[in-house]
Amino acid sequence: MGKIILKLDVVMAERHMSLNELAEKVGITNVNLSKIKNNRVNAIRFSTLSAICEALDCEPGDILKYEKAE
Repeated sequence: MGKIILKLDVVMAERHMSLNELAEKVGITNVNLSKIKNNRVNAIRFSTLSAICEALDCEPGDILKYEKAE
């Protein structure tokens, strides 16, 4: 089975937004946002994904990538 990869770090870099700034705009802790950014989560709430997209002015597809199993 494939897996979903989060490209949040790439989108943040493109938008020149720091982890602290994004965490504040989204309303979550730096630690939790860091886990999302570094693909150390098994799930993400739609409300969190929506808030991230709002803050970064992007679509969910800009952050999420499907990687096929080898």
